[in-house]
Amino acid sequence: MVMVCYYNHLLTPVGGVRFSITKPSVLRAETNNPMASDLSSDRSVFRGVSSSSPIRRRDLVFVVNPRGANGRTGKEWKKLLPYLQSRLGSDCNICESLTSGPSHAIDITREAIREGAEAVIAVGGDGTLHEVVNGFFWDGKPVANWNTEAVHSTALGLIPLGTGSDFARTLGWKNDPREAIDRIARGVRSRIDVGVISREGEGSHYFINVADIHLSAKAGFYASRFKKFGNLCYVIGALQAFIGHHNQDLRIKVNEGEWQTLSQVTALCVGNAKYFGGGMKITPNADPQSGSFEVVILQDFKWYDFILKLHKLYNGTHLSLNNVTSRNANTIEVDEISGSGNIFIQSDGEHLGFLPRKLSILPGAIEMIC
Repeated sequence: MVMVCYYNHLLTPVGGVRFSITKPSVLRAETNNPMASDLSSDRSVFRGVSSSSPIRRRDLVFVVNPRGANGRTGKEWKKLLPYLQSRLGSDCNICESLTSGPSHAIDITREAIREGAEAVIAVGGDGTLHEVVNGFFWDGKPVANWNTEAVHSTALGLIPLGTGSDFARTLGWKNDPREAIDRIARGVRSRIDVGVISREGEGSHYFINVADIHLSAKAGFYASRFKKFGNLCYVIGALQAFIGHHNQDLRIKVNEGEWQTLSQVTALCVGNAKYFGGGMKITPNADPQSGSFEVVILQDFKWYDFILKLHKLYNGTHLSLNNVTSRNANTIEVDEISGSGNIFIQSDGEHLGFLPRKLSILPGAIEMIC
């Protein structure tokens, strides 16, 4: 028998007071059913699969999107559980939380950090990772453990099982979930940078991979509708985005300097990491431990340029093209000139809206299990 523990879900502090919407309870499940239920979830709780112990053990919270990659994530997760238990179960509480919709992973992550989890591990693709990263922050600040005497901060982990897994590519990781579990078992931590996107009058939004503007962001917006086709969704999204597309003049301010005008911008990409769009090496010199972004700007591209130069975009050799520029930046503000209000921006494949926006780097903002 294994123990399936339900932890209370703590809501955002109101007036400095914590409160919960569920009470802790304990259920038992047969060992031949490690999920202990189907792949439905309650937004109020996360589940822990562990053996009981009188000593407080480390909580590893696995945030799983069971519907990711057309349901493949949930199926692969079920298969992984016995190996996960064999590698980590003797030392840690394995806490499973299945997401039930958009932003649920953010809520789970914040709760886990406040409750003192050793690590929160995103299980899925870049979308799940993106939400977990955003859960490390609240109201413009890092989320903190309720226990102010805690020695260690909560680390970020990743088991890539989704459609894209672009951030894992930057780290040179294979798309091998068992190898990822072995990495988590070793527990080696490294500080990584995080990008933050802000706009006057709105809350901050965080990203770990690539934020992009105009054509590529529009393509990502359309691609999100075709996830059932796997990586082919990015091709479909790009074809749709080209319909009615026009390059636009933009203005930028880099590192709090003077405003500059960029003519006929096709796409502007701000990389904390190297890849986006299912393996396109768009910001090839970006490094999430460098303390700065790589900003790559594509200007005056025509539809046939993407066909002729697509291989360069995928292998990262496009910086040699005449109408592609690259620079490093700690901050960059981007605004449109036309006033159309329809220049798309996305981060880590998630649609954020439209310009203007300011993007800033937060060096070493999160500890990651590497």
